[in-house]
Amino acid sequence: MKIGGLGSRFVLTFLAFAMVPDAAWAAYKDPTAGGDGGRIIRVTTLAKDGPGSLKAAIEAKGKRVVVFEVGGVIDLERSILDIEEPYLTIAGQTAPSPGITIIRGGIDLKGHDVKISHIRVMTGVDGQAKRSGWEADAFSTVAAHNVVVEHCSFLWAIDENMSTSGPRFKGQTLADWRAGTSHDIVFRENLAAEGLADASHPKGEHSKGTLIHDNATGITLYRNVYAHNMERSPLVKGGAQVLMVNNMIYDPGRKAVHYNLMNLEWKGHEYVTGEITAVGNVMRGGNSTSKGLPFLMLGGDGDLAYFGKDNVNVDRWGKPAPMFGRYGETKAKLIEKSAPLASLDGLKVMPSAELETSLLASVGARPWDRAPDDIRVLFFVAEGRGEIIDDEKVVGGYPHSVETRAPFVEKDWNIATMTPRSGRYPGQQEEAQEKLSGRDRQMRDGKAK
Repeated sequence: MKIGGLGSRFVLTFLAFAMVPDAAWAAYKDPTAGGDGGRIIRVTTLAKDGPGSLKAAIEAKGKRVVVFEVGGVIDLERSILDIEEPYLTIAGQTAPSPGITIIRGGIDLKGHDVKISHIRVMTGVDGQAKRSGWEADAFSTVAAHNVVVEHCSFLWAIDENMSTSGPRFKGQTLADWRAGTSHDIVFRENLAAEGLADASHPKGEHSKGTLIHDNATGITLYRNVYAHNMERSPLVKGGAQVLMVNNMIYDPGRKAVHYNLMNLEWKGHEYVTGEITAVGNVMRGGNSTSKGLPFLMLGGDGDLAYFGKDNVNVDRWGKPAPMFGRYGETKAKLIEKSAPLASLDGLKVMPSAELETSLLASVGARPWDRAPDDIRVLFFVAEGRGEIIDDEKVVGGYPHSVETRAPFVEKDWNIATMTPRSGRYPGQQEEAQEKLSGRDRQMRDGKAK
């Protein structure tokens, strides 16, 4: 089994998989159609608010599909973009190259029936002092339901890069609790990377991938890449129910997948057994990974029911690493099951031995037209490089792309699938996408001195 670096094999296949990004889940039934079939709203400005902005489109009422006639960077100026109105589709694939990148902020989704595709969010510490209180997620659902987030890139969060959260105990019964928090959420083909560690979060170190909060149910993680996050790839909290299929975790720091029902948080409430079904996932250690780090760790007091199949954990040298461990000496039990606890119907499950090349070619926003930081992170994963960072400046800081414009021509798109009728996406590149230095480019062109 080849789990390590990919070399030229990765470069050659980088674009091939990207051309058919939806093939792997063609038979899977999403929990929502979002705003599909609704009116089309065009985003025409990169301003953080006002007429023609993404914020204005999000706040509009009724079923709607948001498309873009502008490409570049939306600077939220350390604010959060709240999504509360339901029946919304955000189609970042429609933007002219280089697509839409949100910086200095994040997205909190508080509504229902929402689909988001091909958006980049790069939160960053933005020069704030350590532990000073700026603690934004790149993306989080907040008591939301019926949500699909696919082909997005989430980097440099101060809290989690990509999370699903809400109240633990809204109502009187377990059914009430589960209805009152986030449920039926799909995260698919996303890149969640470089959560900032020693930055401005008031709790101190906080490089985190995904938090799945207590009693959240119907949470699907399918074909995502986690890279350079200290913990939570994901953290599953008490009573939550999660399906993990064909994800990759690279260079986790102190924990990768972990489950924790904390007595301190559940005082006065009867414990609920959590559930994780994990199939065909790959974890590979990197420069920041603690020696002997297990794939799954159990903490807290509550029990976890677990089904695992064809999951792989290797260290940075490709040697097998432990599958299970625990933190804290408590009464929590790992209850291994012989059959999946969640349905895999409609999901194409790839053998873990074949996963890495496929994932690195297809995850993240606009794989046909990648941003430089996405390219950097994915090549570092392929090459076994990179590390957990404290500040976006150490990897070059925020992007400063030039604003671009192009009209959205409705007849050129299959509106039902939000795919171009020509088969070519805006900005589509034919060759392998690499981030080259000046000398690298001279070498490729045969002009180096």
